[in-house]
Amino acid sequence: MEAILTDPAGAVIGLDFDGTLSPIVPDPASARIHPQAPAVLAELGGHVAAVAIVTGRPAATALELGPGLADVPGLVVLGHYGFERWEDGRISAPPPPPGVPRAEAELPMLLDSLGVQGVTVEDKHRAVAVHTRQSAEPDATLAVLREPLAKLAEKHGLVLEPGRMVLELRPPGMDKGHALGMFLAERSARSVLFAGDDLGDLAAFDAVRTSGLPGVTVCSGSAEVTALAERADIVVDGPEGVILLLRELASAFSRS
Repeated sequence: MEAILTDPAGAVIGLDFDGTLSPIVPDPASARIHPQAPAVLAELGGHVAAVAIVTGRPAATALELGPGLADVPGLVVLGHYGFERWEDGRISAPPPPPGVPRAEAELPMLLDSLGVQGVTVEDKHRAVAVHTRQSAEPDATLAVLREPLAKLAEKHGLVLEPGRMVLELRPPGMDKGHALGMFLAERSARSVLFAGDDLGDLAAFDAVRTSGLPGVTVCSGSAEVTALAERADIVVDGPEGVILLLRELASAFSRS
């Protein structure tokens, strides 16, 4: 943290979206960024090397759910775990993998054969997610789905990514750790902070540790996931706590 405060121009601030900048909600489509986040990030963006949102969502979706984000100076959105990139109003990405629509086409029959109720399927274009939060027994439903979805993912050349009441089928070869590590090298970062809330963010925590840079890992704490809190340098109380921490950083930069 001292390195970030004394040399903000060399710092990269990396942030997950859901559960970190945006509160978790039953329906992912109704998620919205914390109302104070865009202003705080805009202030940070004026001081640091870059603000990077690293998310499993499509980059365009993160921007839609975060009005004002597009105006944050130096913002980069690494969507789909880094397969997709938004910067300066443009999105770049490789073609969608064919395994995703094939797996998604088989999901209704698979879910019906398992007799699960109350699950929702989210088409993320380059991935497909099955959410259990709205089912009668979210944890039990997640456990029932894990092995069949892992087999479906393997059949179509995908990997299964577990999360908070969700299982996501996505292409292999990229995760938040790879995405963050490559971005740090690209920007010649001299320090890094990364904040996340879910199991997929552990790879980004590892990237902070292995980067060789002065780094801070922040857990947006919840009762649902404890693995991040055990490995974080700082634990805050959900998205509200993340915004408070970022506001403190921005205020410190303004005073210096």
